[in-house]
Amino acid sequence: MGSLLSSSSLTQFLVAFIAFLLLIEQLIYWKKKRQAPGPLFVLPFLGCAISLVRQPTKFWEVQADLSSRFGFSTNYLIGRFMVFIRSSELSHLIFHNVRPDAFMLVGHPFGKKLFGEHNLIYMFGQDHKSLRGLIAPNFTPKALSTYISLQQTIILKHLKKWVNMADSKPMSLRLLVREMNLETSQTVFVGPYLDDKARVEFNGEYNLFNVGLMSLPIDLPGFSFRIARSAVERLINTLSLCTKQSKAKMVVGQEPSCLIDFWMQEIVKYTADDKAAEKPHTSDGQIGGHLFDFLFAAQDASTSSLLWAITLLESHPDVLSRVRSEVLNFWSPESDEMITADQIREMKYTQAVAREVIRYRAPATLVPHIAMEDFPLTDWYTIPKGTIVFPSVFESSFQGFTDGYRFDPDRFSEERQEDQVYKRNFLAFGAGPHQCVGQRYALNHLVLFIAMFSTLIDFKRHRTDGCDDIVYYPTICPKDGCLVYLSKRCTRYPNFSSE
Repeated sequence: MGSLLSSSSLTQFLVAFIAFLLLIEQLIYWKKKRQAPGPLFVLPFLGCAISLVRQPTKFWEVQADLSSRFGFSTNYLIGRFMVFIRSSELSHLIFHNVRPDAFMLVGHPFGKKLFGEHNLIYMFGQDHKSLRGLIAPNFTPKALSTYISLQQTIILKHLKKWVNMADSKPMSLRLLVREMNLETSQTVFVGPYLDDKARVEFNGEYNLFNVGLMSLPIDLPGFSFRIARSAVERLINTLSLCTKQSKAKMVVGQEPSCLIDFWMQEIVKYTADDKAAEKPHTSDGQIGGHLFDFLFAAQDASTSSLLWAITLLESHPDVLSRVRSEVLNFWSPESDEMITADQIREMKYTQAVAREVIRYRAPATLVPHIAMEDFPLTDWYTIPKGTIVFPSVFESSFQGFTDGYRFDPDRFSEERQEDQVYKRNFLAFGAGPHQCVGQRYALNHLVLFIAMFSTLIDFKRHRTDGCDDIVYYPTICPKDGCLVYLSKRCTRYPNFSSE
């Protein structure tokens, strides 16, 4: 009898103790939340994680609605207090205060575990500035012109493949565009240093990483998050080997043929004295890690933009007609010549369409940061240390602009110049010290794709209810994966000599 009483007492004690811990957790949440908008009660530990994983689009819409009055709202995620930022001005406050005593850019709520401690996005101050200085030669006009040729060759290859696959049936382009972009990134970034076998392995590893991005952060064997972490390590090792090979070529003075060559050309100059071993950001392993950062930044965001470009061009035939007319003024497929950097610059309307696609459907909708210290967000609310902060560049994109919820490329015309008038609301490439260093490359890729796809291909969306609704993969895409009918439009495809 005494044993039973003892067991019952222990159970009651444990239940009471757990209830006490849950109460403490709720009280801490209330203390951090104070009078800010947000749910009054949150699930223990998990918080909003279940709704975020199951229905991310709806979850962020709810957060935006909660933020409508003050420009921000609060919630709770996997044991962490979080703040969602809707206001453009408050987002600028976050972006321009990335420093040890304010905010750290993390790129993902649990990014340090996934990407590693020494990722480019976690850097501050002079260290970060020095690295960006070494990266700058990767995006000079000469480098971008080299990439343009590689981009067009790969785009043409995949467009021809898609038309051959079409067979008068609607086909989903999401995975096909993603495959094209991964080949583009591999070729532009590391060019000849990945053979066919290595590319296949690389694609498999990157798929594992992508699954981990959208999974709960359970860092245990067998779970997607742990598998993704291991895949990242293998990807960085592969890119480190590419770095080593490129460095050897640049040392003997060969001409750069891809991004890593332009980078290593600069590194060779930078380390050309007796103190080379002491200089940071020059080892193969470090550069391999930074190359992975580039790949992650370029891959899924570009896939999102290309899919939305197809979707929006098809639903706006007047815009498509103007794009086709402009492109043919500067480039003809029958010429067998590639589109040049000068011609890209002259395609003003197509450039405006590309910018409007990015504004209207900002691919990476949120830019997570961690509060390193308490930070005064407004005159009445202070973000507590340790908070995950989510500035929404998606929500900023609809603020200020004339009829912001309308797709209207003419807002970027020389007459209206809304890109200048409402510059502070165009945050798709970020702002402050961590603004995207490769935005010119990203825009070139989108303009080239729009020009070639619209000129070489006839396309029509297979429309169903909700097909254009937003879903996260992890960047935003049309719900149906962009189902289209494709057929050849041009008399013949261009014959690029480098194909």
